[in-house]
This record gives sequence, structure tokens and C-alpha cells, in this order.
Amino acid sequence: MLLNICVCPGDGIGPEVTAEAVRVLDAVAQLHDHHFSYDVRPIGGAAIDETTRPLPPSTLEACLASDAVLLGAVGSPRYDHLPAGQRPESGLLALRGALGAFANLRPAVAHRSLVGSSPLRPEVVAGSDVLVVRELLGGIYFGEPRGIEGAGQNAEAFDTCRYSTASIERIAHVAFRAARGRRRLVTSVDKANVLATSRLWRTVVSRVALDYPDVELEHQYVDACAMLLVTDPTRFDVILTENLFGDILSDQSAAITGSLGMLGSASIGGRVGIFEPVHGSAPSIAGQGVANPIGAIASAAMLLRHVGLETEADDVESAIVSVLETGYRTADVAAGSLPVTTSTMGHRIAEAVAEVADMRHPYHAV
Repeated sequence: MLLNICVCPGDGIGPEVTAEAVRVLDAVAQLHDHHFSYDVRPIGGAAIDETTRPLPPSTLEACLASDAVLLGAVGSPRYDHLPAGQRPESGLLALRGALGAFANLRPAVAHRSLVGSSPLRPEVVAGSDVLVVRELLGGIYFGEPRGIEGAGQNAEAFDTCRYSTASIERIAHVAFRAARGRRRLVTSVDKANVLATSRLWRTVVSRVALDYPDVELEHQYVDACAMLLVTDPTRFDVILTENLFGDILSDQSAAITGSLGMLGSASIGGRVGIFEPVHGSAPSIAGQGVANPIGAIASAAMLLRHVGLETEADDVESAIVSVLETGYRTADVAAGSLPVTTSTMGHRIAEAVAEVADMRHPYHAV
């Protein structure tokens, strides 16, 4: 396969972890005789430094012309003085909107070898496998009007949360279809006892559920879900929720895996998918070679699966498991072990891709 990937390393640890994801993609390409080409473009703070814009037109054009976007992370306190629409994060929001990526998929799996790294008790977290399906283009992050009026003691800020029936329907279908390939349970999360948008959400999701009689639907308030996600995470299969709640709950699900650095994500549904680790830019550790690249590598596996390379995606995910089981750890999940560097972890996973493929199709001498 010929695959054109727009790589947006971004800020902080973004370039470091993205480089390891590309290393693993190159290993996949070599092993399976694919050709992956990379168009590297700035976004976020790096783009502001280079062009004064968090999403330069040239970056957007390159993303739109690609088969997939591999993104690192955006953001830094250095840009906090800028108006909201000019900060690094606004570039990411604009990219999602321009590409039409309305569905964000964030899996969180408790790897057997890392249950001791979780802040949760091993008997609580063991066996957890949760997929958060987050609506990505609506809610309070995009609703209008928004702003700040007045100044000083008289200042008032306001944001608007909006959802339409159509936007709820399309993300609900994504969640129910995903559940069909898993344990067939969708937990729809809202705050319908307080919010009008949540009441519409619950009504629409319940109606969409009728199209999926083979999938069980339950409704849950967001505060109850947050509690159960750390006290009984194995009860969840697919969590379906709106933009703000999904942002928070998917980060909380990192407790299942042991670290935010373990989580990858796919933002899909539009012209081009965006694949990025869930973690932020972590400027305090940037350049030190201690960041966990597994979230970025897992995102690369999701990219492969999205373009139809299922076997290759399975190999990458199996390679991650294999390397963890042999004891390799970055600092965030070391739990007393001697941690390896970002590049060492990426290099070892790239090597393991070939090892996993060999185990799947061993050579038999005759």
C-alpha cells in the first residue's frame, strides 16, 4: 500500500513520541512491503513560532491532501498570554473541524504486565478494557456565543453548550457499531437531571439504540460514571458521551492503564482521520528522553487499522504487549523498575513488530 501521512509533531514531547511512532510505521512498511511517505508540518506552538498561526494554511492543506494525520501534542504555558483563538490548542480544534473528525475513539486497556503500575488496586483494574467514544465537534468547546464581558470585579464569562439531533445520532451510531465488535454494551453518559443538552442526548441515543437490538444500552450520569470508572472499571465496555465529559472521562481512564502516556486515540468520521496520543505536550519533561511513546505508537496502530491494514495494526499492538511483558518500562510506568528512554522503547517495539509477525507466520524448514 502507498500511504501518504501528514505528520504534525507539535509541541513539547510531541516530536519525541511522534518520531518513535514513525519508526514503528517504517518497520511495518518494510516488513509488509508498503510505502509510507511523510509530510511533516507545524501545528500549535511550533506553528505560532514559525508563522504566527496555530494552524497555518499550508499545514491544513497538507492534512487535507493526506490519507491520515499523525499528530504529537500541542500546547505550552508560553502562549497563555495570547487570546483564546490564537493559542496552540485552537489550532487543534480548527483542524478537527476542518477535517470533519466528529468521532474520537479512546481505548484504555489494563495490560496484565502493568496492573502494578496503576494507582488502582490490581484486583480492581485487572481485565479492564474500555473504549470511550467521544463526540468531538459539538458541545461547549464549539458552541456560540462565548466570551468575557466587563472587566475586574464586573467581569462575566460565558460559554454555550449546543447539540443537535443529527450530531448526537451520528456519534451514537459509531458507539453502537463499535460495541458490536466488543462485548455489546454501550453506557451513554450525560447529566440529564440538570442539562437540557443531556436530556436531548438521552432521548436521541435511546432512539438510535432501537436500531441495535443486539447491543445493550444503559444511561448513566457523568458523576456516577466517574466514580465507577475507578471503583469498578471492568463493568464498562463502550462509553458514549459528549465532548467535555468525554475529554475528562477518557483522561481519567488512564488510571486503568497506569499512565496517560499509554493512551492512543483516533479522531475519525470526516475526510481525513487524525491519530494522536491522548496526553498533552508535557513541556516540563520535553527534550529529556523520558516520555512514554506508547500512546503515539498505539495511535499509529489505530491509523493502520483505519486504512484497512488490520494485520499490521494487530502486529503493532501485539508488539507493545510483548515489549511490556519482557519488562521494558518508561519512567511513568516504571513502578520501581529501571526505566528506559523514549527512543529505546520505540526501537524495541519496532523490533518486536517483526518478531510478532514471525510468530504469526513461522518459517517451517523442510
